[in-house]
Amino acid sequence: MAKILIIDDERAIRNTLREILEYENYKVDDIDNGADGLEMIKNIGYDLVLCDIKMNRMDGMEVLSSAQASHPDLPFIMISGHGTVETAVEASKKGAFDFISKPPDLNRLLITVRNALDRGTLVTETKVLKQKVAKSKTREILGESPAIAKIKETIERVAPTEARVLVTGANGSGKELVARWLHEKSNRAGAPLIEVNCAAIPSELIESELFGHEKGSFTSAIKQRIGKFEQANNGTIFLDEIGDMSPSAQAKVLRALQENKITRVGGEKEIDVNVRVIAATNKDLLKEIEAGNFRMDLYHRLNVIHIHVPPLAERSSDVPLLSESFCEEICNEYNIPVKKISPGAFEVLKSLPWTGNIRELRNVIERLIILSDKTITEENVRAFANPSGSIYEPQNAFESKASTGSAKGFDYDGFSNFQDFKDYAEMEFIKYKLEKNNWNVSKTAEDIEIQRSHLYSKIDKFGLKRAD
Repeated sequence: MAKILIIDDERAIRNTLREILEYENYKVDDIDNGADGLEMIKNIGYDLVLCDIKMNRMDGMEVLSSAQASHPDLPFIMISGHGTVETAVEASKKGAFDFISKPPDLNRLLITVRNALDRGTLVTETKVLKQKVAKSKTREILGESPAIAKIKETIERVAPTEARVLVTGANGSGKELVARWLHEKSNRAGAPLIEVNCAAIPSELIESELFGHEKGSFTSAIKQRIGKFEQANNGTIFLDEIGDMSPSAQAKVLRALQENKITRVGGEKEIDVNVRVIAATNKDLLKEIEAGNFRMDLYHRLNVIHIHVPPLAERSSDVPLLSESFCEEICNEYNIPVKKISPGAFEVLKSLPWTGNIRELRNVIERLIILSDKTITEENVRAFANPSGSIYEPQNAFESKASTGSAKGFDYDGFSNFQDFKDYAEMEFIKYKLEKNNWNVSKTAEDIEIQRSHLYSKIDKFGLKRAD
């Protein structure tokens, strides 16, 4: 049953419209002013709004503009006793579905209401179809190892339920892909999947990002903002790197999970939300709890189902299948014939440590495609798979540590500890992507899936500079 809101400061008009619409089996609410009407739109949700233009406190056109900003797909039918062509044109430009003069003609009113509701249904169906198309493009979880088979089986069992899921694993191992499939195989697949990288958002902004804020709640809050929980209503929210969330934000997330309610920063009104939460982290949350960095009660709320994604080094048997898939995908992107990978190359790829996991493997395959001939050989992998291979010259302190490398392999003695090696690998990866994108920082940040400000910090950290 469609829900319709009537906003009009004339009680007689509201009563007449309500009687007509309820007789047609619509569920109807009414209010006598635009300000309260906007609150009802935000907190209750409607399929259609009938709104008077000339009202006290807030003009109908203001109501239309404000509602369109937060609910762009909500159809508005504007009504007025002072109807002119100019008024109708203005309402249409602001996004109104139609304009009706008072007193409304019964037949025209009902036809317009049906058409507006039909359009709203079409908009919703279009969004669902777009999501289905996006779903078909989601990368498969590739692998035949026992660990991957178990993950796939768990997704099939858990996805149709409402259970919260905690996905753990090292960076680049594929936690986000697991979250996407949990959503797409769920009963919420037609609703949004909203992703939040908790590690990429400054601690002072994480609450605003998750729960939204009211205008004027802090210095830079020049307008109201709808948070990620509200955006994910009736869908799924994916909280990536949950272990990096601030204690105050943890407390609010816990409350949202317990009560299915949130409060915007600077606001007092409680807002109902219906979301499924999937969280992921590369940290050991039990150790974080012991260190006082993570709430135990939140951990138990999130960890209803636990899915651990093993590092690629622990399932090296999947490397050939992944490599072939990446090779075909990247060659198609470059619009070149698909290159072959020799058996010897597969064996060398399987033996590498893969500290960057799936993400690192894809980047290595892309590099091999660029630097190899029609067939990627064992010699190609030994020469080009590691950034310290013979084709690279040391540029800075980090690269100098690997200068003892050779085309036949990688000399790990050039690094004093694991963190130095990780920093070096990260630096080479960022430098390679920057050069590939001609030092377009925005495109590179999008390519490697981090915020632009975070990428600038990495460039400063490693002292990377564009070659003259």
